Amino acid sequence: MTSKQRAFLRSIASKTDAIIQIGKDGIGENLIIQVDGALNNRELIKITTLETSPISAKDASIELANATKSEVVQVIGRKIVLFRRNPKQPKIIFKK
Repeated sequence: MTSKQRAFLRSIASKTDAIIQIGKDGIGENLIIQVDGALNNRELIKITTLETSPISAKDASIELANATKSEVVQVIGRKIVLFRRNPKQPKIIFKK
C-alpha cells in the first residue's frame, strides 16, 4: 500500500465510528470472526481497545491483521484502522 493510498484510507476512517471493541477478554476466536466478517462487508473498519483490554492497540492491530490477512492503516491511541480489499465486490476505489 502506498502512502497516498494510506492517507486516502485514513481520511475515510476519520469520518467513521468504531464498530468493534476489544475488551477484557482480549482477542479470541469470536473477535477474529467478527473482524473478518466486517472486513468482508466494509473493507475498512475502525476498532477500539478499551481500558480493560489486556493487549495494547499496537499489539492488537498486528495480531488482527495477521489473523484476517488485512493491512493496518493506522493506530492512534486506542483506535485501530484495518483494511482488506474485497476481491469480488470492491467498495473503496483508489484514485490513479
